[in-house]
Amino acid sequence: MSDPYETTEQHLERLLRRALNSFDLPDSTVERLGTALAHSSSLHSSHHSSALHRETYRHTYLLADGSPFTLWELVHCGQRHAEDTRHGSQPGFRQHELYDDEGDVRIAAARLAGGFCDAPVFGDDGPQADLDILTALMAAPPAPLPRMYAPDNSADHARRVLRRAENRDVPGEETAHLLRAAFAHHITQIFGRQCQVDGRDAGFTLYEHAFLLLDGTETSLWEVEHTATPDGRHMCEVYGDERAARGAMESRTRIC
Repeated sequence: MSDPYETTEQHLERLLRRALNSFDLPDSTVERLGTALAHSSSLHSSHHSSALHRETYRHTYLLADGSPFTLWELVHCGQRHAEDTRHGSQPGFRQHELYDDEGDVRIAAARLAGGFCDAPVFGDDGPQADLDILTALMAAPPAPLPRMYAPDNSADHARRVLRRAENRDVPGEETAHLLRAAFAHHITQIFGRQCQVDGRDAGFTLYEHAFLLLDGTETSLWEVEHTATPDGRHMCEVYGDERAARGAMESRTRIC
């Protein structure tokens, strides 16, 4: 059910927007979920008959304090929806409900099914298993989409990226010479965030400039753009690898 390219913030916003009863969730629940760093979704139980199609999903979030938090989503539709779907019509009667307590979602599911027991269709290992999944998710994010290289005077693009860098440890002449053989490139924004630095707002953005060389190999420049400067002006730094680029951002603030 999870979209590997959907951020946790987007995922949570989508759930709250489509739920009929999202306004019933306590403010404290919504506030805690606002600190979520990652999420994992799984089908918890289901019931399908001629009169009712009902599914319960468990959405577990890893919060900033390291604890897991679970939202239970009940998705259901009646006989009319099932018949429309069989005849090729677009689904139009699916309803979504959200609960922050497993007992509440079981009661709601049982009410829909006229007392049907909401038994899990898969093994239920609880929040700890979800926390293990989320920890792995944070350590190893999904593989990115394949790069779409564009031949567009890429060697000159590489020169311009290196030329605007203001850091002292910018990649040297060896890298510049290698990039003269670039004939296509692809730019990806890897990271972006606003932070407080020395009591004022500062923006950080990390880009990967990936280059395809004439011999078929690939290489990248990592560009950090930020405003964490004494006068708040925009500054550009360029590094030869992602670790160095992220290290440069961390050295300017412990928040990003």
